[in-house]
Amino acid sequence: MRGLKASGDGGDRGGGRENGGRAATVGRGRVLTGRAASAMTLVGLAAFGLLAAGCSTGGTGTRDEGPAGTQPVAQATPSGGPSSSAKPSSRIDPVTLLKHDPKVSERVRTDLKPCTGSAYPVDTSYGTMTAGPSPDVVVNVMTCGDSVGVGTYVYRPRSNGTYENVFTIEQPAVYGTIDRGDLVVTTQVYEKKDSVAYPSGEEVITYRWAGSRFNEHDRVHNDFNRAVGSGEAALPGAPEPAGN
Repeated sequence: MRGLKASGDGGDRGGGRENGGRAATVGRGRVLTGRAASAMTLVGLAAFGLLAAGCSTGGTGTRDEGPAGTQPVAQATPSGGPSSSAKPSSRIDPVTLLKHDPKVSERVRTDLKPCTGSAYPVDTSYGTMTAGPSPDVVVNVMTCGDSVGVGTYVYRPRSNGTYENVFTIEQPAVYGTIDRGDLVVTTQVYEKKDSVAYPSGEEVITYRWAGSRFNEHDRVHNDFNRAVGSGEAALPGAPEPAGN
């Protein structure tokens, strides 16, 4: 029994050694395997660090543009277009200019009086038409009661600061304007029994500066509907006022 026990004990011990050897081997294998995994982890982290460093310095990642706020921001400057060569217009006294102009008829100069207080029936426009040293001046004279034009005059500036009359037209219902470097003169056409407020038509004449004078460039004639303004009819579809 003892022998059996001894044998059993020896077998146990032998088995223990064998098992212990296997256990030691397995244990060492497990230790080596853990160390290898740790080494692989460190290698992977190092490779990832190198890759991240490469992306941040010379790669094509999203940080190639640098940290926010370090790049200059392009400022959009609104374009004002080509600069104009026209000089600022200096205001003139059109009434004094007209009263001292021998090309203005005596009738117009005599009738040119204030409508109320010191307000004269005169319109003044400034613009470039004759390529002078400063803007040209268009002066329209009207009547006080109906504001009907009686004369249109164009003054061209001289180099010494004075003005020269280069265009004059005096007739009822005339008015001149500046349109893209041209002089546009509109005259109303009246027939018998036409009221001042309702002419039969109009003539629109465009003049263009050539050399030293204005030449007619274009002419348009408009005929107006004579039925307009002939009655006191109500607006179409307007409801009649309700009776009491």
